[in-house]
Amino acid sequence: MNKIFCCACVSGLLAAVSPSAQAERADREKPIHLEADRLSIDDLNKVQTLEGNAVLIQGTMELRTSRLVVTQDADGFQKATATGGANGLARFRQKREGVDQYMEGEAERIEHDARSETTQFFNRAWVRNGLDEVKGQYISYDALNEKFLVTTRAGDSKSATGTAQARVRAIIQPKAKTDATPDKKGEPLNLKPATKTTPRAD
Repeated sequence: MNKIFCCACVSGLLAAVSPSAQAERADREKPIHLEADRLSIDDLNKVQTLEGNAVLIQGTMELRTSRLVVTQDADGFQKATATGGANGLARFRQKREGVDQYMEGEAERIEHDARSETTQFFNRAWVRNGLDEVKGQYISYDALNEKFLVTTRAGDSKSATGTAQARVRAIIQPKAKTDATPDKKGEPLNLKPATKTTPRAD
């Protein structure tokens, strides 16, 4: 039964990047909220189609786009496919576990699988994790294993701009250095400023 609601590099280059990027664990237990200008629900096939300023929110995870199709499998897990948006790009955002930082990205098409907790970004893909950034024609983000896969995806259709990106790019920020220098035993050295001494008279 259908219901409709209206409301206000080189070809083949691969790069694997694995900064700490675990998603908020509690998100998958939260209810999914859907919002759009137009919502069509197919109860028989468990498909929801949202059009016009479409938004999907589950805990800290947000997916914003022009058109969003959400399907549900027999076990109740959802898969969302987002296409279009501002400048033709859909946008994804999710809080990282244990830190006040977000993993966010955009692409012409974004597919989020709640069962495997993977998010795929297709064409003009860009993902930022804290201060680290990756760009490519295709990016896969595995939240469970804290890994990214970036590729040019040779042979795929060109982006809306009609151009193909030849190489993948990544910017990885260095980790902050500690002030203490460890000695040979692995213990930090407690360095103190030298005290001023008075010259001894002969």
